[in-house]
Amino acid sequence: MDEKLAIEIEQEGDGRWIAEVPALPGTMVYGVSRQDAINKVQALALRVMAERLEHGEEVPEVARHFVVAA
Repeated sequence: MDEKLAIEIEQEGDGRWIAEVPALPGTMVYGVSRQDAINKVQALALRVMAERLEHGEEVPEVARHFVVAA
């Protein structure tokens, strides 16, 4: 079973939406709508994972989707 990265989302008192991916520290964004916040946090999460890969850090969320052929 593939594990998914959970997105937590809630609406602030001023009407903005805040979304974050708790499994990836630093991925928190604001959006003008619920969907806007979701789109932005998904994009940020992908950038965070790519940055980690580029710096040689292990990213199990991504690594399990690739197989290196001999």
